[in-house]
Amino acid sequence: MPEARETAVYTHGHHESVLRSHTWRTAENSSAYLLGVLEPHMRILDIGCGPGTITAGLAALVPDGHVTGLDREPGILERARTVAVERGLANVGFTTGDVHALDFPDGTFCVVHAHQVLQHVGDPVRALREMRRVTRPGGFVAVRDSDYAAMTWYPGSAGMDHWLDLYRRVARANGGEPDAGRRLKSWALAAGFTDITATSGSWTFSTAGERSWWSGLWADRTVASAYAERAVEGGHATRERLREVSAAWREWGTREDGWFSVLHGEILCRKEA
Repeated sequence: MPEARETAVYTHGHHESVLRSHTWRTAENSSAYLLGVLEPHMRILDIGCGPGTITAGLAALVPDGHVTGLDREPGILERARTVAVERGLANVGFTTGDVHALDFPDGTFCVVHAHQVLQHVGDPVRALREMRRVTRPGGFVAVRDSDYAAMTWYPGSAGMDHWLDLYRRVARANGGEPDAGRRLKSWALAAGFTDITATSGSWTFSTAGERSWWSGLWADRTVASAYAERAVEGGHATRERLREVSAAWREWGTREDGWFSVLHGEILCRKEA
């Protein structure tokens, strides 16, 4: 069998507007469905850890255990290491790797966690099989992914409708699946899991501060990130259209009655003992 490798292109890249979102994430606001099964001694693998804010939160919850943060991009791991040092965490480390071919022996971890990862990979079922392989019998694989088609907002905006259509086209052209949230249980079954708890969670942005932050990062991302470059290079949008979509985000962010909800699918899969 040929060596497994990533075939998808990460849509967002690591522009400041992307990291603005990623560094906001915590174990509490992004992995609440997992926290109830954690025990102080556990060894955890956090796949797609990015800047490490969730990783650090998990490490604080397993003081007698250890958390390994894994990401494809070595540059972002320097930021993750800084977060761990700033929080005084000695039970966390970071490494590069590919979820399709994890460089760990079978049964290494009590928990394998991935937040907003499977929507960006080329073969999510194979990724889940690898996550299952490196999980100990009786341990857990925990995955959470947003579902773009299920995102909803008020008031309506033709420009933001264009954003949603554009983003989904670009993500799929890059080899990913932007509506991953609804597919997680199906993918887990295909990967061989039989003990699956499937739930959902959401983020809601409605206060003036939340609207300004959420609309601002998407307005910037739409014109200045790797996503913007891929949208233009792939023939999905012109620079002018991107500027129009960016302006629509900023206009929505000024609306006092503005409301935006991001739906996430979640699966907590227990590996048979």
